[in-house]
Amino acid sequence: MTSLITDRREIIIAYLKTLRADIVQTFESLEPNYRFQRKDWDYHNGSGGGEMSVIRGDVFEKAAVNWSGVSGNQLPMSDKEEPFFATGVSLITHMMNPHAPTVHMNIRYIETNDRFWFGGGYDLTPMGLPYDDDTQHFHETAKTTLDKFDRKLYPNFSAWAKKYFYIPHRNKERGVGGIFFDYHNSGDFDADLAMWQGVGNTFLDAIMPLYKRRVNTPYTDEQKDLQQKMRAHYVEFNLVYDRGTKFGFQSGGNPEAILCSMPPMAKW
Repeated sequence: MTSLITDRREIIIAYLKTLRADIVQTFESLEPNYRFQRKDWDYHNGSGGGEMSVIRGDVFEKAAVNWSGVSGNQLPMSDKEEPFFATGVSLITHMMNPHAPTVHMNIRYIETNDRFWFGGGYDLTPMGLPYDDDTQHFHETAKTTLDKFDRKLYPNFSAWAKKYFYIPHRNKERGVGGIFFDYHNSGDFDADLAMWQGVGNTFLDAIMPLYKRRVNTPYTDEQKDLQQKMRAHYVEFNLVYDRGTKFGFQSGGNPEAILCSMPPMAKW
């Protein structure tokens, strides 16, 4: 059993690191003059750690694509002592051009002594300047991906995203949705892994056509100001409601890596 667990972890970590490298390379293709800056961190509440990678350029005002793999004796947000292992890739973009939307993606895998589950998804947040064709492409990519595994997944995961990425005090969704899932364990590890990898593998298909379409669109000072006001709502959600942020802090994760999701500028 120990060998099986080790093999699973190695497969998953190798996949995550490859995916992260592909995303970093693809994002850098839009930034001829800038590269991601990498920084390692160690996990002080157990073993493991992670690597942050952040870029600040002409297209990405700020973007972060981070990997982590940690284990400890107390599963965060659990009411009992429970050893755990958690690994994942998480990313956020804050674009220079207000016509180009913010995108978030996270895929993660968590184990305890007696269970495992997959989670993640990707969601789109226009900063005050939404485009219907962008939203349609983003959702169609997610639906096409998930329909290959089970036609019930996209309706369920899309509805979950609408509920999860909701800002109660603003009485609105954070953006235009996407897909979100957590605690996913069908009992078939290989099938769950394939679906989870499918989500990761199609993220760039969902977002890059939008960026190639929008990053050179002319914009005004007023549109930039609107973008920064909408970013404030993003900050409010991530700091008050987001479970990933809470998990990171409660697990003793690296604060700088956790707060990579914050935009470089926002207005209230």
